[in-house]
Amino acid sequence: MSSALRARRPRTVLRTATTALGALVLAATTATVVPAATAAAPTTSASSTSRAAAPTAVPSAARADTPLPVTPGDFTGYGFDQCLTPTQATMNTWLQRSPFLAVGIYISGDSRACRSQPNLTPTWVRNQLLKGWRLLPITLGPQASCQPRFPRYSDDFKISPDPGPRNRYPKARAMARDSAASTVVDAQRLGIPAGSTLWYDLEGFDHTNTHCRESALAFVSTWVINVRRLGYVTGVYSSAGSGIKVLDDARVNRPGAFALPDQIWVARWDGVANTSTSYLRGDGWVPGGRVKQYRGGHDEVWGGVRINIDSNFLDVGRGSVAPGETHCGGVTVSFRRYGTLRAPSGTRAPAPGKVRALQCLLSEHGYYRGAVDGRYSPAVLDSVRRWKADRAQPASDHWFPRDWMTLLSWGNAPILKIGSASGYVRRVQRALNSANIGTKLAVSGTFDGATAEAVKTYQRRVGITASGIADTPTWTRLRAGVR
Repeated sequence: MSSALRARRPRTVLRTATTALGALVLAATTATVVPAATAAAPTTSASSTSRAAAPTAVPSAARADTPLPVTPGDFTGYGFDQCLTPTQATMNTWLQRSPFLAVGIYISGDSRACRSQPNLTPTWVRNQLLKGWRLLPITLGPQASCQPRFPRYSDDFKISPDPGPRNRYPKARAMARDSAASTVVDAQRLGIPAGSTLWYDLEGFDHTNTHCRESALAFVSTWVINVRRLGYVTGVYSSAGSGIKVLDDARVNRPGAFALPDQIWVARWDGVANTSTSYLRGDGWVPGGRVKQYRGGHDEVWGGVRINIDSNFLDVGRGSVAPGETHCGGVTVSFRRYGTLRAPSGTRAPAPGKVRALQCLLSEHGYYRGAVDGRYSPAVLDSVRRWKADRAQPASDHWFPRDWMTLLSWGNAPILKIGSASGYVRRVQRALNSANIGTKLAVSGTFDGATAEAVKTYQRRVGITASGIADTPTWTRLRAGVR
């Protein structure tokens, strides 16, 4: 699945292969699995991801006891996967510079090419989740019996194709129970919260081989059942033309015969960043149950750091949707245009709605204690003066676009990009609207394509790299009111 495994990738061109079928002996699992209900309270049903809590971007200074969000939760955006878990320095650079906000990591399975994962620790997992990364934890265990590129080592095994009594494939199911237990043990060891999606990587195989196909289905079904029982959401990665086709055919033609995964990860290298493929019916795993690997192994360089990756597009859970928020009991603070508020003179007074927004926001920052009544009163004037003085802004009784920018963007400044969804995104959207750069964004809290383009426009105007990412230099200029 990762670029280091190109020799064994799932392919949409089906291959016919013969293998020597022998009895497989699987050592019993000795690890102890902690039921998720006692390990951590799940935030979503194991059989449904639509209510999974979406992680919001969290400042890097988050407390050590900050609860971790389920992953990937609710998310629409870009991701990458690589055989070897990247270093923290690489993750930090790619968070700042790359378009990606999700990353696949190989946490379990004896068939992994990168069995040794020196960077993958509970601390690494915690750091990424608190910085806003969405993790896709992958198990690469027993593969289909007709998969010609496995086993890789002397101590990993293929799925047993022995049909057993009544074609129930008991050996394949036993292997799946052990694999599911190992997957959950490894996820818990790393601190991956219950309710997160755990993925099984089933590489491409000849789906016309009956025993190979049916034993793989039996394995996947049993793995799904057992991982769910232990409190996690389930996902399966495979080639669009083999494993995914087989799952979709079972969904439509044999409903109820197998336990199907909650989410699917489709390997289809068509270069199109969406979750569609002709191998998959349009009603399968929608909405919110698809990931697509749309580009195979290739090098990308972001911030001077090169990684060989696969590229993915995710649309899972409810998608990227920001939680609701209210200000001062329902005062409107989001506008497509903010403009200048001039101190009252004679019969002229600034628009009450904008003044209420100013009063509310200043009160939230501790600068105003009066009524939120839309009057540009002496108390408001005093607050305006103090706000500007504390930020070394030119003294004035008027409130200019640069002042709106400073006020609207003030506070913590996490990295935001396509797929981010939070109150932080609303702050960026409001600040961009107040900058008068020709964009009028809907203040949704979801960092979408329009927001990314507006960020690029602003970055070009102020002379910084036009990445479309709300990074540290962008926040710094917004908070300084640079236009």
